[in-house]
Amino acid sequence: MASLKFPIVLFISSLLLHSSLAEMVCEDLPKDVCAFSIASSGKRCVLETAVKKDGDVEYQCRTSEVVVERMAEYIETDECVAACGVDRNSVGISSDSLLDQQFTAKLCTPACYQKCPNIVDLYFNLAAGEGMNLLPTYHY
Repeated sequence: MASLKFPIVLFISSLLLHSSLAEMVCEDLPKDVCAFSIASSGKRCVLETAVKKDGDVEYQCRTSEVVVERMAEYIETDECVAACGVDRNSVGISSDSLLDQQFTAKLCTPACYQKCPNIVDLYFNLAAGEGMNLLPTYHY
């Protein structure tokens, strides 16, 4: 009988351990931390709008198809949001802000470029997708 108790205890323990290792899912995040976050899957979270039946617009956090290679389970800090000049209420993922010289100047400051790899990675990849190279504008 003792030989059966150990496997049962081990099995129950593994179930408890698995349930305690919660994954970060974009859809569970509040809107004020959604933008610039990365889910456990490594996919970027994106803030989207949805129109409710009464016509009101609500914000929802969704999982995008954009995969980040070196980060997961990450919520961007308020310090990086401020240092890089991004907005947590940004809807979608867009390269439009790269056309603003003030934005790219802030993105390329040491406070952003050296300390906020998540935001830098996002905009560097967006720029590359548009055929732009941000490296000449960076001030190390």
